[in-house]
Amino acid sequence: MIRGVVLAGGSGTRLRPITKIMSKHLLPVGTEPLIYYPIKTLRDAGIKDILMICGAEHTDQYLRILGSGKELGVRLSYTIQQKPIGIAQGLGLARAFVEGEKVALILGDNLFGDNFKDAITAFKKKKRGAMVVIKEVKDPQRFGVVKFDKTGKKILSIIEKPTRPPTNCAVTGLYLYDNCVFDVIKNLKPSARGEYEITDVNNHYINEGTMDFIKAKKFWLDAGTFDSLHQANLLVRKHQK
Repeated sequence: MIRGVVLAGGSGTRLRPITKIMSKHLLPVGTEPLIYYPIKTLRDAGIKDILMICGAEHTDQYLRILGSGKELGVRLSYTIQQKPIGIAQGLGLARAFVEGEKVALILGDNLFGDNFKDAITAFKKKKRGAMVVIKEVKDPQRFGVVKFDKTGKKILSIIEKPTRPPTNCAVTGLYLYDNCVFDVIKNLKPSARGEYEITDVNNHYINEGTMDFIKAKKFWLDAGTFDSLHQANLLVRKHQK
């Protein structure tokens, strides 16, 4: 079994002043709140038991909009990320919920055009390790960027926001891990910016030789800025019409 985690914490500073009063994940994209899309990405891949990790100031808003998750065809649980100090720290809060199973983590502001059911089915058979979803982008310096070996079939490392990206392949906000990830997170040290980085987690699996990847074939958007949120609305509305 794989349990799902949607990370919807953070303070949304790039979308101020709107996010002073509401979570960025509840802003509209097309005809639905942004948070619907990552939940449905997990659901459509066959993952129905999902933990919502929310910022303390907006938890009541999520409960009113999402409730039990029944309307979206999932079963939702909730926990609070009191202080946003990294994606890895947020995932660490899911240990009790995951209960020894594998975990699929998706960021609450990420939209995907792909269906990942086949990838997740394959990951269920994997005894140990992790898998990331990557996508070719025009501005890789904004993301964690993959460095491949000469064959292009093996990841050598992931470099966070490099000034000179080795490739244009960015790590997206969908990650699959075995249950050992919680021990990896427990032993992490904060980065220079004081956060527990998911890139450090991914590089741990790369170093032990158990990291796989798949490439997103359709669109991927990180809708955490005004520009990308606008782009997401244009793209989703086009598909909804």
